[in-house]
Amino acid sequence: MRGLTCALAGPVWRTLPWRALGSAGVLGLLLAGTPRLTGAEPSPWQTLTLLRGVALVGALGLVFLLDDRARHLTAPVPTRRPLRQALRAALVAPAAVLWWTAVLLLTPAGIRPPAGDITLEAAAICGLALAGAAAAVRLTDEPRPGPGVAAALLVTAVLGPLLIPAEWALLVVPDDPRWPAAHDRWAVLLAAVVVVWAVSGPEPLGRRGRRRPPGAVTVPGPPGGHG
Repeated sequence: MRGLTCALAGPVWRTLPWRALGSAGVLGLLLAGTPRLTGAEPSPWQTLTLLRGVALVGALGLVFLLDDRARHLTAPVPTRRPLRQALRAALVAPAAVLWWTAVLLLTPAGIRPPAGDITLEAAAICGLALAGAAAAVRLTDEPRPGPGVAAALLVTAVLGPLLIPAEWALLVVPDDPRWPAAHDRWAVLLAAVVVVWAVSGPEPLGRRGRRRPPGAVTVPGPPGGHG
């Protein structure tokens, strides 16, 4: 298994959507560094909102992680899709960790929300993006579901806070008594999206045999009849 993973690393690395990931990363860093660049002194609430926005930007980059133009060609290969998806995530994970660390370091320490809690929020948002992408790959034949998942994630980010009851609020501020309970819910959300991703990983039964590369020609059989 280790040798197979090493053999796959190079080809998978070349197919990663580096343009989308890089664009999201640069935009996130620019947003996080805006107060330092402009000399502004945001309030703790503004800083928290900014960090949540940066986390959303990172998640919008990650929705493209599972896009694969060669999806219909790789479906029949012996290497299972969960391994290929896990390898994609593993190759990007170190850069994502460094990126988020830089985002936190760009935030002035005096107004930075608790690092562990805001990191939990970012992990859950990014996990939601990956779970959505994995579900789209499993439920559709679209080789590049990223744009559709990105649109769904944006709609969720806008409507979610408006539709969630106050007693289940997720987006609270550190001095709100609901902060600890909210982050218990963030932890549950993270666990849920990990489960969704795991369930969405395997190729649906029967699809491996049915799928054909785009442009494939079906050769008709002989005319019917018995004789």
